[in-house]
Amino acid sequence: MDPPEKAQKRRNAAEPPAAQDGGYAWFILVSCFFVFGLTFGVIKSFGVFYVEIQQYFETTAAGTSWITSITVATIHIAAPVASALSARFSHRSVVIMGGLICSAAVVFGAFARNLTELYITVGFLNGFGYALTWTPAVTMLGMYFEKKRPVVNALASAGECILTFSLTPLFQLLIDSFSWRGALLILGGLQLNLCVCGMLLRPLRTLRDGTYINMGKEEQENLPIKDLDETKLSFQIESEMNILELSAQETVKDCVEDPDETSSLTKTSTSSQKRTKLRTTIQYYVDYTLITNGRFMVYSMFGVFAALGFFAPSLFLVPYARSKGIKEYQAAALLSISAVLDLFGRVFFGWVANLRLVETVQQLTATVILLGTILLLCPLASTFSELVAFSAAHGLVYGATVAIHITVLPEVVGVERLGSALGFFMLIRSSGGLLGPPIAGFFIDKMENYGTGFIMSGVALIVSALFLLILHQMNRRGRGTITATNTAHK
Repeated sequence: MDPPEKAQKRRNAAEPPAAQDGGYAWFILVSCFFVFGLTFGVIKSFGVFYVEIQQYFETTAAGTSWITSITVATIHIAAPVASALSARFSHRSVVIMGGLICSAAVVFGAFARNLTELYITVGFLNGFGYALTWTPAVTMLGMYFEKKRPVVNALASAGECILTFSLTPLFQLLIDSFSWRGALLILGGLQLNLCVCGMLLRPLRTLRDGTYINMGKEEQENLPIKDLDETKLSFQIESEMNILELSAQETVKDCVEDPDETSSLTKTSTSSQKRTKLRTTIQYYVDYTLITNGRFMVYSMFGVFAALGFFAPSLFLVPYARSKGIKEYQAAALLSISAVLDLFGRVFFGWVANLRLVETVQQLTATVILLGTILLLCPLASTFSELVAFSAAHGLVYGATVAIHITVLPEVVGVERLGSALGFFMLIRSSGGLLGPPIAGFFIDKMENYGTGFIMSGVALIVSALFLLILHQMNRRGRGTITATNTAHK
């Protein structure tokens, strides 16, 4: 244990966090932009492969949809693992490893002999790689930006729709030229760019609880990153152990006349210190106390039902258009049209959220209800012009929704817990991402109509909006309690 002077010096070295909001932070934004595009952009474009794989293996809509479903679910389930690995090693190294896994998984998937092998490679392994790239990148973006966080999150997520717009016709061209297997091989090479995105993630030297070590320039240059992280962790552990030690010393001082009781108290103090050290170490990697946060759990339930409706439409839009007699390239163009309006929706409504005209939760509630309503109206569209109108409306409102739904998370738990919160949020939401496409596929197979998949998605999104209304009421009650307390003190 360090002497009191040294411990006090370390405590004085800690100061409140101050996000950069500029400078190198813009390179983090560029990295996150392409991570969004090469993960969820690829997932949204995968509907082009859907018909070809279904025809090749002579399977059902539900059977083929499990590929995307497993991918999305694995991203969510593995998110806490990605958060823990980022805390143990670094965000940069985890993203690079994720890029290598993604590339290898898709290349192996190109040689799949049955759907099960596609589930394992393009589904599970690819989804695990996506989790290792997306989760650390989004966490780093939240650390580097504070004042501009809503609009920056919108700009980063715009990579998803821009690459969806580009990749959808590209995938169709590659499938026509090299078959779906050749297209997957090329996609595997394309996903190596995720490693380049990881290299841009320069570590922001922060403590687990959101404070920064303010070291001299020479000390920073001479201290390795791994040692610096260990120093931060030991400082946290030491702080808690110092408190326990002082408490134990006071108790022992009062009972010094009884040697047996003093010995017992000393053993108890040592045991408490060990438990505190273990608890602090675990929380450094995974903040499990989030599950006791009521507002966080309500928001996570929103995520479950929203995930049921988020991914099915992009998966079934092309097959739905084909079932209405729309030509292949026209059907693929619908996803591109949706992506263009998606981009506009993300940027514009992200900018609106940054103005703070209304609460972010209220804005999110309105867009989710509107998105669910649009999906319910989809089965009424049967001609190409009607489907263009639907794609444009869906893309615009979808972009308005996803631009701010991650922004709400640090407002619920605080930016200092964003890494663990994002991991747990994705884990809880995984059930929706896993079950959404298969449930929609089940209804499609039973009703022999792709429109039923859009109805299921619309209902799920409207149900998710109910949890946002509950969260809004909890926020109002919390502010009311704080106001009443302040008034009482005055």
